[in-house]
Amino acid sequence: MLLTEEDISRVIEMAWEDRTPFEAIELQFGLNQDGVIKLMRAQLKSGSFKLWRTRTHGQKTKHLKLRSSQIVRHQSKEHNKANRV
Repeated sequence: MLLTEEDISRVIEMAWEDRTPFEAIELQFGLNQDGVIKLMRAQLKSGSFKLWRTRTHGQKTKHLKLRSSQIVRHQSKEHNKANRV
C-alpha cells in the first residue's frame, strides 16, 4: 500500500499517541510495528526518532495484548482540530 503525505502524517501522529496501539495503525494503514518503526526512522530527525523509540519501547499501551482492560479508546480535544470547521 502506497501512503500519501496525509497518511504518513497521520501514522506519525498515531505513533506518538500513547493510547494508540500499533495494531490500530496496522488495521488502518497496513503497517505492522516494524513498518511503523521504519517509517518513523525515515521521516523523523535522528534525535526525534530516538526519543520516540525510547518512549514507545516496551510501552504496554502500544500493544493490545499487553494493555490493561481498563484502558479504553481516548481521543483528545485537539484530535483532527485542523479538519474541523
